[in-house]
Order: sequence, then C-alpha cells, then structure tokens
Amino acid sequence: MLYLIGVLIVVLGVGASIALHEIGHLVPAKRFGVRVPQYMVGFGPKVWSTKRGETEYGIKAIPLGGYIRMIGMFPPRPGEGERVSSTGRFTQLRDEARGQSMEEIRPGDEDRVFYKLSTPKKITVMLGGPLMNLLIAAIVLTGLATLHGISVTSAKLSSVSQCVDTTQAAQSSKTECTAEMPIAPANAAGLKPGDTVVSMNGVALQTWDDARALIRGSADKPLTMVVERDGQRRTVTATPMATTLPVYDKYGIPKTNTDGTYKTETAGFLGAAGTPVLVKQPVSAVPGIIGEQISQTAGVILNIPQKMVGVAKAAFGEGERDINGPISVVGVGRVAGEVASADDFGSTSDKVITLVALLGSLNLALFVFNLIPLLPLDGGHVAGALWEGLKRRAFKLARKADPGPVDVTKALPLAYAVASLLIVMSVLLMYADIVNPVRLRG
Repeated sequence: MLYLIGVLIVVLGVGASIALHEIGHLVPAKRFGVRVPQYMVGFGPKVWSTKRGETEYGIKAIPLGGYIRMIGMFPPRPGEGERVSSTGRFTQLRDEARGQSMEEIRPGDEDRVFYKLSTPKKITVMLGGPLMNLLIAAIVLTGLATLHGISVTSAKLSSVSQCVDTTQAAQSSKTECTAEMPIAPANAAGLKPGDTVVSMNGVALQTWDDARALIRGSADKPLTMVVERDGQRRTVTATPMATTLPVYDKYGIPKTNTDGTYKTETAGFLGAAGTPVLVKQPVSAVPGIIGEQISQTAGVILNIPQKMVGVAKAAFGEGERDINGPISVVGVGRVAGEVASADDFGSTSDKVITLVALLGSLNLALFVFNLIPLLPLDGGHVAGALWEGLKRRAFKLARKADPGPVDVTKALPLAYAVASLLIVMSVLLMYADIVNPVRLRG
C-alpha cells in the first residue's frame, strides 16, 4: 500500500508540474491577445474536457507531457494567395503545418496570431513554461534548504575501516577482514568513530569534503591530523594507501565510462568516513544552491546520449543500471514507491521530504531540458524568435525593408527527427525501467 501511495504522490506531482508548465505558456499568450483554442495535459485520447470562453481545457490519456494550441504558430509563406505547387516531401510537410496553423483563424483573428507577436513577446510566451518549472523547483529547494536543511558530511567520523580490500574499488567499513588484507591507515593511526578531525596538514576542516581532496592527493605520503576526542586534542599521523578508487565529479557523483562501468584512478585511501548532518541554510545561500543544482542537472542532460549506451546494455544485456543515469516516468514511479515503502529511508516525514525533493529535481530537469535550442522543445522556438529579432534588426540597420517573420517551418524536418529520437529514447528508458530498473537499495 505504501508503495502505491508513493507512486500516486509522484504521478500527481508530475501531472501538476506539466499543468503548471502549460499555464506558464497560456497566461502570457492570452495576455498578449493570442487566441488559444486548446489547453491539454497529456497526449492521445481525450479523457475529460470543458470549454471556458474560447479555450477548451482538458486531460488526455497519456501523461507524458502537455500542450497549448495557439492559432497562427507559423506564418504564411510569401504569395499565399497564389497557387504554388508543392512537389518535395519536406515542402509538403511545411505546407501542411502552415495550413493546420492557419485553419482555425476566424474573421477578426488576423492580429491574434502568434507569428505576429514581437520578438520579446514570443520569447516571453515560450519561456513561460520552463520558467514555471524553475519557480516550482526554486520553491521546493528554498523550503528544503531553509526549513529542513542541506545534508553535509561533517568532520566527525562515523566509521573507521579495519582493513582494505585491495581487490575492490569501492571500500566499506563493513568489509570482513582476512589475513591477506592490509590494515586501513586510519585504523593503524588509532582513529575511532566519534573522533572529530580538526585539521589535516595544517588545513582547517569545515566538512569532510575538505578532507577528501587532501586524502586522495596524499597517496603513500604522511598526513598530519589534529583530532579531537572527548574534548581533548591530539596530533596523529596516517599515511593514506595508494589504491584504486572511483573518480567523482565536483558534485560527488561517480563518473562512468560509455559502457556504464565506473571510472577509477589510483589515489590515497584513509579508511574513515565523516558523519552526514543536516544544516539549515540562510535564504541568502539559496541562489547559489539553485545555480549549483542547475549546473549539475545540465551536466547530466548533456551526458544523456552517452548514458543511453549503458541503458541499452542494461535493458538487453547483462549490464547494470547507473543510479545516476536517466530514467523514465516509469522509473520515477518505481523510485517513489521504493522510497515510500522501504524502512531504509527513515521516518514518514523523511520519506515525504525525499519525495518532495524528487519532484523538485524533476522540475529542474524539465526547466533545463526544455531550454535545449531544438524544435519541438521550447528552446527551439526561443532560438527562432531570437533569429527573427536579429534578422529584423540587421535589415533595419541596413535600411532594407522588414523581412517579416522567420519561416520556422524550414526547421520542421529537424523537429520531426528530434521528436522521433525523443520517442525512441523514452520507449527505451521505459522498457529498461521495467526489465532492469534502477534500485536505490542495490
């Protein structure tokens, strides 16, 4: 039952995010006078709808997105009144798109079409959706950071490894030691759980993150540490062991190769871990946190083509799913169900916080993904509007006649290719999330 509740919470959250995204487009479009015949959440067969004023509002069966339909999205081509033959396949597609865009224009709608909006207004309409997702993510992140706190790893040791398993890249304090395994450097130096490492080689530590770079860079080199235990400070020396360890990015996420395996390097290993703690952040820290999350999300999205290789191998072979790789809405639902039903994720309030954070991350991903400057994404329409504004400005400076709206239909072949690729990726991800899903608990 808890599993289903978790799935339901995320399904409703994703649906609300999609609905608000489209409202982000709808409100400025109506504000600028564009007639919007339809506002829909979902695709496929219509489940429910109602008419309010000149707009039909509704829900469709497949909850994988949404749309608003504005009249006059594409401008008529020059010589619209003349009979022009369309012999090329792409030309026919462009003419069909123009026809569909213009067919709902009624007498009196001539100045209520999208293509006649100024460049700033077009950009405002198309950015309204992604900015709504950014607003949702910002509200979630602000609440989590200031009211709940951000998890940081303090310099107080939570565990100390007894030995080092040199056959494994990932080490754990729970490793069962054998006579062949060397003693972990932290254990050899006398460190114990509960100790607080105050400094390393004279560098004061605020968090355990400060220590990681010093440890990894000190392979087979003595590391002098000031340690506080029971209110008393003492100086100890440990020599991190040179061993094979995973390579992490600046956000602490393990880097992977194209085949899905983790990248490794030879670095120093101490055999101690800090203690995760929640630290409430001031409001002034929120913009930096949001900026860092956007940067991290953008990095993940840019690596999707590479990550999809690993997804395909996991779906059709023996490969393992990357916990930091892309997942579909099916995968998101499974993760939500796992969080809600497993005891590993703490109390009920902890689980709610995790699910809210998941929805915040999804909205941030929607914001960044929709900014990609390719049709049919919002970023593609923004790119078209910017090109139109630059072109008109250049013609004006050259004292030439206004060239008119940019013919965005010329980019439709690319838009169809991008849409087809997105569909293939979505189907592959959904299949992988069914046959070999990402599991948070291993």
